[in-house]
Amino acid sequence: MKKLLAAIVVLAAPVAAHAQSPAAMMDRAVKGYSDMSSMRANFRQTITNPLTGTTATSHGILLRKNPNLLSITFSDPKGDRVVSDGKSLWVYLPSSAPGQVMKMPADAGSSMGMVDPGGLFLASPSTRYNITGGGNATVGGRNTVVVNLVPKQPNNAFSQAKVWVDAANYAIRQFEVVDVNGLTRRVTISNVQANATIPASSFSFTAPRGVRVIDGLN
Repeated sequence: MKKLLAAIVVLAAPVAAHAQSPAAMMDRAVKGYSDMSSMRANFRQTITNPLTGTTATSHGILLRKNPNLLSITFSDPKGDRVVSDGKSLWVYLPSSAPGQVMKMPADAGSSMGMVDPGGLFLASPSTRYNITGGGNATVGGRNTVVVNLVPKQPNNAFSQAKVWVDAANYAIRQFEVVDVNGLTRRVTISNVQANATIPASSFSFTAPRGVRVIDGLN
């Protein structure tokens, strides 16, 4: 599985953020992310559909542990989960797809990217994306530098992205992706605990009784 989530990690930074290029800011964010062995964080996700004019908001807790363990547990809608146990990625979303769970290869990063930018744009961003600056903004009371990403090659994950990088510690505070249909997904990350102790049971998934498992491994 590709490297997972952006983290809020304090890094020693002798060079001021405003003096760095957008690409350098992303490289700093990638470094902070990759240096974390584990993480616990809260997230808030807002999805806007321009075709229907609707907006949906969800909340939950994200856990990750190197090299390839991930757990996304939604508190709203309650019961939705995405889990990578290191071998398989389980996507169980009874709020929108009741009665079934998808089982996919553990490196299916685009599914994990729903709230975890690691699988989306934290792997060699300078090589994969055209990177430009988007100004400055405040997220959760923190000063951030906005970085715009456009894929150099078309992909199924997004047509463009925006990342809010903390100006002091280079953590990703927020990100937004827009897919080819114009669907916009914005995720705000908060209450991050870097290198948290997380029990192995947090990364296990058993399909509930009566739920059909759709195996995408074969």
